[in-house]
Amino acid sequence: MEFSINQIAMMLGGEVIGDGNEKIKMLAKIQDAKKGQIAFLSNPKYEQYIYTTQATAVIVKRDFAARREINATLVLVDDPYISFTRLLEEYHKLISFQKSGIEQPSFMADTASTGKNIYRGAFSYIGGHARVGDNVKIYPHVYIGDNVVIGNNTIIHPGVKIYSDSKIGNNCVLHSGAVIGSDGFGFAPQEDGSYKTIPQLGSVTLEDNVAIGANTVIDCATLFGDSTTIREGVKLDNLIQIAHNVEVGKNTVIAAQTGISGSTKIGENCMFAGQVGIAGHITIANNTHLGAQSGVSKSIKEEGLRLMGYPAIEFGSYFKSYAVFKKLPDINHRLKELEAKIQATQNGPLSPG
Repeated sequence: MEFSINQIAMMLGGEVIGDGNEKIKMLAKIQDAKKGQIAFLSNPKYEQYIYTTQATAVIVKRDFAARREINATLVLVDDPYISFTRLLEEYHKLISFQKSGIEQPSFMADTASTGKNIYRGAFSYIGGHARVGDNVKIYPHVYIGDNVVIGNNTIIHPGVKIYSDSKIGNNCVLHSGAVIGSDGFGFAPQEDGSYKTIPQLGSVTLEDNVAIGANTVIDCATLFGDSTTIREGVKLDNLIQIAHNVEVGKNTVIAAQTGISGSTKIGENCMFAGQVGIAGHITIANNTHLGAQSGVSKSIKEEGLRLMGYPAIEFGSYFKSYAVFKKLPDINHRLKELEAKIQATQNGPLSPG
């Protein structure tokens, strides 16, 4: 795939300084780029490389002022990082959506339907009354259960399992090993100490533009007609557990190994770092930021808080507390010395007056 620098600049709303007709085949880091590749300069620490890079083109900020001669063609934009990210997204789409056709062996029920230009990889399975939209890419060993609905332009990577009645929106990406719609962790204790399984009859809904990382699991809701819901624009990392009846608000991002317990409501535009634990049946306000390994056991009602630790407290308070925590061994040692001196004073002879 080749694009001219002029075509790239038009896509990004940029201005070309140099030969806009040169062709670009690939994206690269500015320090490693070679002829036929395009890079970007956003961090001033990397400015040195723009004078030595072999890249055919470099995306820079509109007010960039060169200190000496540059061989590469420049594409001037408002924000080089965002523009390069957009370029990566477009390149990824071109690669991801190249596949089409039906590989064998694969299975699709007679009552299921698919849209135009889809790809069905070998050993994929589509159950009864499932509906798959246009330009969907279903990679090998994907399981799609009965009555599943999948929107347009969604990519389902190898080994994804989508249980019956789940709904997947447009422009979603589900990475390998993700499980959508498995049973929630529902067991009723019995008098004899055993546990009886509580049937999980609900579903899962992923709205548009949702990304699900590898081996992430989203459990179905408990009751028929209810849904565990992942709102539009949510991005979930690998190895995340979303329990039954959870709702994750619009444009929230969650890093790996986070677990969210049942019936919790997460607000919009939240950011959770890795290994965060959220208790069940609570509410997290919009724009909440949780640092790595934070634990939240009660609702967060105020919007925009930045919290860390277990139980999670405000960032500033956490680091002040941690500064004291690091000194505890020394404080303990000094305290024991002080106690010894006091004890010696109390038990020893009186000093002459």
